[in-house]
Amino acid sequence: MKNSLVLFCVLIFSTYSLAQEQHTDIKVQQDTTILKEVILVGQYKLSNYRQEKTLSSIDDYLEKSNKATMIKRGNYAWEPTLNNMTSERLNLTIDGMQIFGACTDKMDPITSYVDVSNLDQVSIQSGQEGTENGHSIGGGIDLQLSKSTFYNKGLQGSADIGYETNGNYKAAGLDLNYSTNSFYINVDGIYRNSDNYKAGNDTEIMYSQFEKYNISLQTGYKLNENNTLNVNFIYDQANNVGYPALPMDVSLAKASIGSIAHTYSNSEATFNHWETKLYYNTITHVMDDSKRPDVPIRMDMPGWSDTYGFYTKAKTTLNDKHHLNLNINGYYNRSLAEMTMYPNNPNEADMFMYTWPDVRTLYTGIFAKDHVQINENSSLTSSIRFGFQNNHIASQVGLESLQIFYPDLDDSKQRFLTSITSNYQLKKQNAIYNFSLGYGERAPSVSEGYGFFLFNSFDNYDYIGNPLLKNEKSLEANAEADFNFTKFTIGLEASYFHILDYIIGETDPNLSPMTIGADGVRIYTALDYATIFDTYLNTSYRFTERLSINASIGYNYGSSNTGENLPLIKPFSYLGEINYKTEKFNVAVQVDGNGNQSRYSSYFGESETADYAILNLNFGNVIDFKSNSFILKYGVENVLDAYYSTYADWNNIPRQGRNFYANISYIFR
Repeated sequence: MKNSLVLFCVLIFSTYSLAQEQHTDIKVQQDTTILKEVILVGQYKLSNYRQEKTLSSIDDYLEKSNKATMIKRGNYAWEPTLNNMTSERLNLTIDGMQIFGACTDKMDPITSYVDVSNLDQVSIQSGQEGTENGHSIGGGIDLQLSKSTFYNKGLQGSADIGYETNGNYKAAGLDLNYSTNSFYINVDGIYRNSDNYKAGNDTEIMYSQFEKYNISLQTGYKLNENNTLNVNFIYDQANNVGYPALPMDVSLAKASIGSIAHTYSNSEATFNHWETKLYYNTITHVMDDSKRPDVPIRMDMPGWSDTYGFYTKAKTTLNDKHHLNLNINGYYNRSLAEMTMYPNNPNEADMFMYTWPDVRTLYTGIFAKDHVQINENSSLTSSIRFGFQNNHIASQVGLESLQIFYPDLDDSKQRFLTSITSNYQLKKQNAIYNFSLGYGERAPSVSEGYGFFLFNSFDNYDYIGNPLLKNEKSLEANAEADFNFTKFTIGLEASYFHILDYIIGETDPNLSPMTIGADGVRIYTALDYATIFDTYLNTSYRFTERLSINASIGYNYGSSNTGENLPLIKPFSYLGEINYKTEKFNVAVQVDGNGNQSRYSSYFGESETADYAILNLNFGNVIDFKSNSFILKYGVENVLDAYYSTYADWNNIPRQGRNFYANISYIFR
C-alpha cells in the first residue's frame, strides 16, 4: 500500500514539476460543458485512459469515471452513484428512455439491463445539468445506444472473446452490421459467465457467480433525405446471480426494451433536428434463497416493472446566438413486488404481502435549454424543466396495508416538480472557466414512498415508505477551471449541494420488524437539510508523442443538519497512469486507491474502511490482416493481490484479488 501511494505521489509531483517548464501560449479550441463527462464504450483503441478491456462490463466503465462510483453487492449489477448520491437521487435513462428496476433491494439497476455491445457512449452530467430526460438531485446518466447509419458498406462486423482467471470468467460477443444508402440493420449479442471470484490471499467469495446474455437488434430506413425511421430492441437476461453481501440471490432478471423513432434533419428548417420516440420496456426480477444452506425462513420475492413512454426533442437556432433545445416527454410506469414466506413448520400457513403495492406512476414534463453566445469568449447556458407526476396505488390490499401507518392515506398523490440551472462559461488563452447555479426537486422513489417492510442488510433494519413525504429540494453551485498547454493539461472542478427535506430512514421504536433477526423498523422521513461537497483535480502530461502520464485526485464530504455523517460518502481517492503507445502497441501502469474512510455513518451500518492501493498493468496490440484487424488487450489487475474493500462495498465484501485477463477482437470490413 505504502509503495503504491509513494508511486502515485511521484506521478503527481513529476507532472506538476515538468509542467512548470511549459508556458507556450496556445488558444484552447475545444468547447467544454461544465461537469459533463462522456465515456466511450467498446471503442477498439489501444490506449484508452481508465479503460483497458474491450469486454469490460458497463459497471467497470462507469467506475472509471471521476464522479460516478458503483455500490457493489456482488460481482454483478452494481448500483451507480453520482456526486455521492444513490440511484433514487439520479435520473438514469437508456438513450433518453425511462426504465425502472423491479427489485426492492436495488439488485437490478438499469445499467444491468444493457451491455457494451448495445452502447456507443455514456453521458454523465452533474446536478441540474442532468435533467434533460427527467428530474434529479445528483445528476443524470444516459446510456446512449450505438448509432448505426447508412454507410453503404455492405456487411461489416466484429467478434470478441475474453477470459479472466479470477472466477474463471468468460465472455464472448458478435456484432454484424449491413448497410446501404437507405437501409441498415445491426444485430449483436454478448454472453458472460463467471464462477465465484477470489479476493486477495486466494479467498473464495461464495455466492458471487452469475450468467448473463444480451441480444439486440437495430434497423433503420431512410424515407428521404430529411426523414428516417429507426427501430431498436434489446433482450437481456441474467440467471443464477449470487449476491454475497445480501441474504438472497437472484434466479432470474430479464428485460425487454423496445423503441421506434422518427428523426427529421434539415439545416435550413426552423427546427434543424427533430426526433420523436415511442418506447416500451418490461422487467421481471425474482429474488431467491433456495441455494443458501441455512436461512431462518424461506422466501420468494418476485418483482415487475413495466414502462410505456415517449419523448420529442427538437433543436433550433435563433439570431445566430440562441441555440435552443426542447424536450417534451412522458411515461407511465407500473411497479409491483411481493413477498411470500414459507415457515419451516409445515403446519403453519404461508405469509404473503405486497412490498410494492402495484404503484402506477404517470409523469409528463417539458425541458428547455438555451445556449447564448455572448461574444467570442463567453457564453451563458440556461435550462429549465417542469414536470407533473401522479402516483396511484392500484392494489387495494397494498393500500390497506399502508393505511395501518397512515390512516387517512388516499390512493393517489400528485406532485409538481421544478428544475432550473444556469452556467456561465469564459474562455481565455489556454483556459476555460465555468460557474453554475441550480435548483432542483425530485419526488420520493417507489420504495421511499410506498415500500412495505423492505429489509436493508446494510444497517439490518426493515424500512417502511412514507407517501406523505415532501419533494426533496436541492440548491447547488458548481465551478470548473481547465488549463491546456502544449504538453500539459490540468483541470479543477468542485460541486456543493444543499439538499432540503433530505429523505432518510428514522428508527421507530414502537414497531416490530418483519424480518427475522432485524434490529428494528425505520420509516422514511426527511432531515431539515444535508450538505454534500465534491472536488476533483485532473492532470496529464505528454512527454513525447508516445509517452504520457495521467492522474486525478478527489475529495468528498457529506453531513446532515445535525452534523452527523451521511452514509456512502467517498473518502479521498486517487488514480494515476503512465502510458506508452505506438501505432500498434500500448502498455500502461496504473495505481488506483482510496484513503481510509474515517468519516463514516455507524447509524446506517457503516464502519471504518481501511485505505488501499491497487496496482494494474495492461497491454494492447493491433495486428492487421489485409483489410481486417485483430486487437489484443491483456494484462494483470491487482498485481500485488491486495485484500481490500472500498467504502461502497455492501457489508464490506472484499473485491477481486489478482486477475489475469485477455480480450481478443476481430474486426472485418
